[in-house]
Amino acid sequence: MRQAGAYSGILSRKTGPHSLPLARIKKIMKKSSDDVKMISGEAPIIFSKACELFIEELTKKAWIIMTKNNNLYEKKRRSTLHKEDVASAIIATDVFDFLVTLVTHDDNKVVIGHIKK
Repeated sequence: MRQAGAYSGILSRKTGPHSLPLARIKKIMKKSSDDVKMISGEAPIIFSKACELFIEELTKKAWIIMTKNNNLYEKKRRSTLHKEDVASAIIATDVFDFLVTLVTHDDNKVVIGHIKK
């Protein structure tokens, strides 16, 4: 009999609904390489959970930066995250260094660019 793996908690619950569309994740996985021919049903579920955790962490970091800026620079307190907050979180956090190429500084303003293929 097989023993439960590290991801058994993720896979043991029902398979839907997910925050991110599994068909889209599977399509991205297939486009990533010509060598990828088949993808198991569990792989997109794990990627979906990983993406959710990534988005959650980046949002938390951006929120912390926004609230610090609210206290320091802004007269009116805002409660909406802007792309500049996300870009600042990417720049300020070492874990997100792989995204720094997407973020540029333009006239003392942080701008999020596009990925060039």
